Formats: sequence, C-alpha cells, structure tokens
Amino acid sequence: MNIESLAKPSVLTQPVYEPGKPIEYVARELGLDVAGIIKLASNENPFGPSPMAVAAANRTLVQGELYPDGGCFELRRRLASHLGLEAEQFVIGNGSNELIELLGHVFLGPGDEVVMGNPAFVVYKLVTLLFGAKAVEVPLRNWHHDLPAMGAAITPRTKLICVCSPNNPTGTATPPDELVSFLRALPDHVLAVVDEAYVEYQARPADLRPLIKEGRKVICLRTFSKIYGLAGLRVGYGYAGQALCSLLQRVRQPFNVNAIGQAAAVAALGDTGFVHRCVQENRRGLEQLERGFRSMQLEVVPSEANFLLVRVGNGAAVFGALQRTGVIVRPVGSYGLPEWVRITVGSSEQNERILAEMGRFLSRRGHLG
Repeated sequence: MNIESLAKPSVLTQPVYEPGKPIEYVARELGLDVAGIIKLASNENPFGPSPMAVAAANRTLVQGELYPDGGCFELRRRLASHLGLEAEQFVIGNGSNELIELLGHVFLGPGDEVVMGNPAFVVYKLVTLLFGAKAVEVPLRNWHHDLPAMGAAITPRTKLICVCSPNNPTGTATPPDELVSFLRALPDHVLAVVDEAYVEYQARPADLRPLIKEGRKVICLRTFSKIYGLAGLRVGYGYAGQALCSLLQRVRQPFNVNAIGQAAAVAALGDTGFVHRCVQENRRGLEQLERGFRSMQLEVVPSEANFLLVRVGNGAAVFGALQRTGVIVRPVGSYGLPEWVRITVGSSEQNERILAEMGRFLSRRGHLG
C-alpha cells in the first residue's frame, strides 16, 4: 500500500502553487553570478524593506527565545489607529494567503461555491478546491472584473465572492463607485472578500470601511509584502466586522505570525516617508516601462499596481530567454495567458535593463523593424 492510497482523494487532484524562481536557484541552474541577476517576477519592492521595519526586526531578533504575542495585540492596535477602526476588527495572518485559507476553514465545504474573476489571484481557486467547494470563474471584461456577470453567477450555494483590486495578474483596479455599489447589492448569504494587496499603489482606492461599519458582510485583505517590502517575513491582515474577525480567530493557529514579523510590521506602519517614496518611484517606473514597451509595439495592460502585464507573443520563450540573461520575469500561462508575461516595476536601472534585454530579444526574433 503506497502513501497516496492513504491520502484524501481530493489531495491527489489539488493543484500546486508555482512560485517565481529565487535568484539563487537561477544562478545555480544557469551558471550565472548572483550579483548580476535581477528578479522582476514576484511583485516585490525593489527598494527593499522599510528601514524602520529593519531596525525593529533586529531589536526583536535578540529575544528570539521568546514566543511571539499570540494575539498580535500591538499590531492590531496600530492598525486600528492607522485605519480608524477597532482592534477587534483585525485579524493577522502569515501573509494574506493564510487569511484566505482561514476563510475556507470557516465558510467552505463540499457543495459550496466561490465566485471569482478569471484571471485573478490563483490562491482563491486553490483554497476553494482544498475545501471541496466549487470555483465559479467569471471571465474579465476589458481586463477588469465583470461585476454584473459576477453578480449573475451567484446562486443559493455561493458563500464567498472574491474581488482583487488592483487585480493580479492584470494590474487593473475596479472603479471605487462601481465596487461600492456592487458590494451593497450583494445578497445577504454572500460574504465579499476584497483583496487589497496592492491598494497602497493606487491613486484613488475605494474606501470600504463605511460598508463594514454598516454591518455589510465584507472583509478586506492587505499585506506588508508589497509596499512595505516585508515579503520575507509573511505578515498580512484582514479588517472586517468584529463578529467575522472573531470567527477567523477561532480557526487561526496559535503564534501564526512570528515576533520579528510583528515588530517589523508595527514599525513599517510609521515609516510614511518610505511608503511615499516607493509610491512615487513606482509611478515613474510604470511610465518608464509602459513607454518603453509601447515603443517596441508590445501591448501593455494599464496598471494601478507595481507590475505590468505585457503581451510578448510567446511568454514561455521570452521568460526563458530573459532568464538566461539574468532577468527573471513571470510567465502567466498558468493564468490562461500564454502570450503574456508579468513584469514587476523595478528601480530605474532595473527597468532600463529589462527594456534593453527585451529589445535585444525582439530584435533577434525579427519582431522589430
């Protein structure tokens, strides 16, 4: 009897998330110098972590023998002050990914349905399938969530509806007034999950706190991995009504967020100068990349996040060619977009390099006049 025969049948068909390749892996695989590789694949902050967060993390590391605060009290208190809510309206996770899984623990089982865009962040579908529920995928319209179609896909079996804004992998955001109207119109048996992982990069994001204060069934998810540069520490949070957060706290593992991550996140919230600089540099980087790719006659989806979706003809081929030069991007064939790659906005120098390498590749392939 092999080990697979002892597993639940659903585990054997569960898709596996494929992360972007680490720099060190690519260096070993291709015999490249680590110092010469740039990674523009995982929407990480090219300016590193918040300096205030680094200092706080170092101070906490020397007390590594102590367990972390199991309730993330100080972080929830600071978030409450940051967003004008109560500390009980926050739940902290090992990245916002864990919060999506916690929602599955509380709400999903066989026969339930989750409505989501397609393409959108793949973890919504992975968690849905993990709990035996059905993923109802609604195609995007003009690269945006088709809210009317998503609303029409709701049935009595629908438990959750996921809206990612700005959306990954497209970078597009749902207009605030449209999103608010959509959420207000949802039936009472549906919980809206609004993923705001890239919200800090938006010029005019939707403010969903009034809906939460009204008692609407809405939870918003955010992360310290993007604008704050703490992807390696895995800290995310959700904010919602107290009753919903209480349910999620019931299924959360003890000590799910380490002490170093908590301390860094608390400090990062106060590093407003760093955040402002990253937002401004990201906007300049988006313009730099859009202008460069369009000059190569490549189609680009306008983005409100820290990455661009670029149509290159053969995403896998471009990914492989660029990787051999030490530039890592993200092919998105797994999202049903085999002709596209997703490219993180880097520093000005990194952006110039990706544009130069892409230009050379296209010239070799005869795609440029």
